[in-house]
Formats: sequence, structure tokens, C-alpha cells
Amino acid sequence: MHLLLVEDDLDLGADVQRALSAAGFTSEWVRGVKPALAMTAGEDAGRFACALLDLGLPDGDGLRLLKQWRQAHLTLPVIVLTARDALETRVAGLDAGADDYVVKPVAAEELASRIRAVTRRAGGYATAVWSLGALRIDTARREVMLEDRLVPLSPKEFLVLAELARRPGEVVAKHRLAQALSPLAEPMDFGALEWHIANLRRKLGESRILTTRGVGYSVVE
Repeated sequence: MHLLLVEDDLDLGADVQRALSAAGFTSEWVRGVKPALAMTAGEDAGRFACALLDLGLPDGDGLRLLKQWRQAHLTLPVIVLTARDALETRVAGLDAGADDYVVKPVAAEELASRIRAVTRRAGGYATAVWSLGALRIDTARREVMLEDRLVPLSPKEFLVLAELARRPGEVVAKHRLAQALSPLAEPMDFGALEWHIANLRRKLGESRILTTRGVGYSVVE
């Protein structure tokens, strides 16, 4: 899962990135409003599963940035991560469109759990185990069950399936999937992506992952 971190403090930002990496997340870190807006412009926002947003930024206020995102109809889940703990500030953040509000300092395990919570709610799931008919995807344990049988998947195959399942029934473009598999480097070659899709179909059933020719793939129940 790939995240956007908006945090101006160098030491804290580095600590958060390390904690995210240890929890299995990848992330891109920016330190202000302007680069955050640039990173989420147009289709670029689609590569992020969630944003962690500080409120005290050097070139503007994080709350105003959050309002700009929501006014632009950006549905990216946002967790406000700030030292501001006043009740009125917490209420303002949630009312402005934050999916969660976390006061620093926070334990790495709790932050990871909150990220999983807001991203699964964004996909319409109630728990860390995502159910699609007979298919169950345990996003915490990174395990997949099909009709109560454990299906062994490679790490890349799991990432492809999770990215598709995050938007059940929605066609996910090839370029977005390729970028999700390699978020911090050059996107994965489409040939390699198609190979992972073929492996998933072989393990889960040919009809479970559909192809929209010239666009991408979708997962169905």
C-alpha cells in the first residue's frame, strides 16, 4: 500500500517513513502544501491509498489543504497527524473531511492500524479481512483464502489482488496497477503485470479477474 506523507519536520518525517516501511507500507514524503497539491493533481492521486497530513506546514495550513482536496472532490482517505490536540481543532479537521485525526506522538502499531482502517472503509470493507464471495483477503496477515483453502501467492501477486480488491467491481487501469507494484521506481513492465494476472487467474479461477481490453482489470465476486 502506497501512502503520501505531508510533514515538514525532518526528524519526525524520517521517523514516520521508517515506521511505515517496517509496517509494510511504501510512501512518498513532501514538506509543504504546494508539493502536496502537485502530487495529488489529476490521476496522480490514484496511486496513493491514504494521506497522512500535518497541519502546521511552512507554506500554508494543512487544514486549508484538506479543504482544497475535498472541494476538488478528491476522495483519497486522509489521516490528520498533528500535535494540535485542542477539541475545536479536532472537530474542525474531521468536519473538513479528514477520515481520522491522530495526535502526535502515536505508536507505530496504532498508526498502521488506523491506516488499514480508513483504507478498508474507503473500499467498503468493515474489517481487515476483505470478502469477495468465496474469496477472502486478510490484509493484516497478507493471506488469501478461497473456499476456506489457503492460496499461496507471491508478494507481487498479493499486491495486484489487493489493489484490485481495494476497488471491487471497478476497472483499474494497467498503468495504475503497474505503478502500485513499483511505486518508488519505474512502473512495472506491462508484460510482467500480465504474467502476475495470469498466475492469479490460475490460482483463483479464470473468471474472477476480468479484462477490459485496452484499459485494465477488475476483480469480481
